[in-house]
Parts: sequence; structure tokens; C-alpha cells
Amino acid sequence: MILQQLNPIACKTYLLKKEDQTDIILIDPVITYVPDYINMMEENGWKLTYVIDTHTHADHISGGRLLKDLTGCDYVMHEKAPAQCVTMRISNGSEMELNGIKVKFYETFGHTMDSVSLVVGDALLTGDALFLDEGGAARDDLPGGSPAEHWKTLQFYKTLSEKLVVFPAHDYHERKPSSLKIQKESNPHLKVKSETEFIHYLDSMQLGAAEWMKDVLKANYKCAREGDAAWIPKDNKACEIKGQSKNEEEGMLVPHITANELIEKQKQGDSSFFLLDVREPVELREELGHIEGITNIPLGSLPIRIHELDAKKEQPILVVCRSGARAEVAAGFMRKNGFNKVQVLKGGMLEYRRIR
Repeated sequence: MILQQLNPIACKTYLLKKEDQTDIILIDPVITYVPDYINMMEENGWKLTYVIDTHTHADHISGGRLLKDLTGCDYVMHEKAPAQCVTMRISNGSEMELNGIKVKFYETFGHTMDSVSLVVGDALLTGDALFLDEGGAARDDLPGGSPAEHWKTLQFYKTLSEKLVVFPAHDYHERKPSSLKIQKESNPHLKVKSETEFIHYLDSMQLGAAEWMKDVLKANYKCAREGDAAWIPKDNKACEIKGQSKNEEEGMLVPHITANELIEKQKQGDSSFFLLDVREPVELREELGHIEGITNIPLGSLPIRIHELDAKKEQPILVVCRSGARAEVAAGFMRKNGFNKVQVLKGGMLEYRRIR
């Protein structure tokens, strides 16, 4: 069996086929890459027989309807999916042999109420119900989302074989698929101990979905065939747990200091502020590096690790990330939890390195 990721972006599309066959399956296709998928099939002499969407997407237009019309393939989604162009509907526990490949579908609600995960051989395709490592999973504050349902989904994942390798529908930081065993150790969503704690964890992070995401959902409900059926900002990370919010679109939420101001404080030996970097650990070792003496708590882990900062509540805190976006979300969350002296480094490490 071949399982291959096709897209050069955070939205992942997977090709599934048997080595000795020309029939293929595409999982979570993105409409803007449909010409590339068609060219790939023509060059290799492949035939598309099934398109599967793991859920109704809110950050891109699905290529499912267009591919169905262009190739005559079946379009597969959960029985609760609103899209009327779906030709095959599955339910919890549905097991099918597609092109000679055994595929088992499980309901994994939370991000949406039509989310499914697929078990194919030793692969677990989780859609947006589970991301990799510090990525946690997708947000639950979109229409139909439910932290309580997502909690049930996470408990279900814990019952599956730890040897299964997780392949999510999104990854924003070039993480590599790894086993469910590793995810139990590295993914904050799988570490939360109780349903109450999990719901608080998500509710405290989510800021309300941006309006454009609701327009994308509507376009996918209506089986849009055009990539411009809804406006979508470039390089968005909208399905992350913090997502993109109405407040984020309206501008700065917390006080900021500039890179020049920070550098001047450092020259003066001012150590009165506590430095917090909310990037992924690997980012601190990359080209931009990190500020000496900084504490690293990734944004996805902040809700369940914020108690580590309780002693700093009355101290000025400067939150840092790559460009300032994640830092602003983290700072907003911290202010809601009693950290009243928190600020954000405007422009993040990009601006700091440009000046220093």
C-alpha cells in the first residue's frame, strides 16, 4: 500500500493506492490543487475512484465536488455531512474495501459533527481531530464544534493500537507523522486528565471564529466548484487551537513593546521583566534562534502549564514568538487568567533579529 502526502501547504491531501493497481483514493483534496491532482493522474495513468473528506472544512474549499464531476469518482463523507453532492455516506464503524484496501471509519467528533478518522493498515488518518505533538488538535469553536465531543474522541484514540502512525489533515510546523504511542507522550490534548479540565483548556484559548471561516463552511455545505467561492487569507493557520479570531482581525489586544525598546532595556541591564517564548521548541534552535534566558512554553501547551507561571503574576512579562501573532494570543489568554502586566514583542523574533 502507498500512502503519500501531496500538498506543499499546511492543508494535507493524502494519496492512497495499492502498489500494483492504477485506481487511487484521495483524502481531503484542496480545490486549488485539483489541476495538479489531475496532471499527476494523467502522467501516471491512474484513475480516481474515491474522494474522501474527513469533515467539512473551514479553512479551504474542498476539491471533492469538482473531482467527482471531473472524474466520476465516488465522494465519501460521514452521514451527517451537510454537503448534498456526497455519493457515499459512512457511519461509525463502517468498514469497506476500497480498491482492494481495507478502510475502517470511526466517528471522531469535536472539531465538527461530521468528523471521521480512518484506519488503513498501520496508518491512522485523523483529519482535524488530532494534530501532531504540540499542535494538539483543531479548534472546537466553529459551528457544530464541541469540546465535550472532542474529549470523547480523545478517549477513543487511547483505546487504539499505539503502533498506529498518526497522519493529520493539517500541520503548520513541518512535524513528521509518528506513532500514537509517541503522541500520548508529546501531544497536550492527550495529556489532559479530565473532561472538565479539557473543556476549560479549550474554552480559555478560543477567541471566536473569524467571519471568513463561516463563509468557507457555507461554500463547502453548498458543494462549491470554484476556488474563489469564499475569500480565504493566504498562509492562514485558522484551524489551529487558537485559530484566527474576530479580535485578531481587529488589531492588537494587549500592550506591545518594540524590538528597539527591548534591545535598549537589555543594554541598560534591565532584568525586571520575565521573557516567555511561545514557539515550538524546534523553532528556538532554528535560524532566528532565541533570546538568552527566555523560558519556552509552546502556545498549545500554555493552558495546561500556565500554573508554572503563577509566581510571575505580579512581574512584567514579555511574550515572544516568530512574528507576534502567537504571542498576542498567549498574552490575551494570560490576561484572562490574572497576568495583568503581560506585553508582546511587536514583530516577534523576525523584527528583533532584523534590528539586532
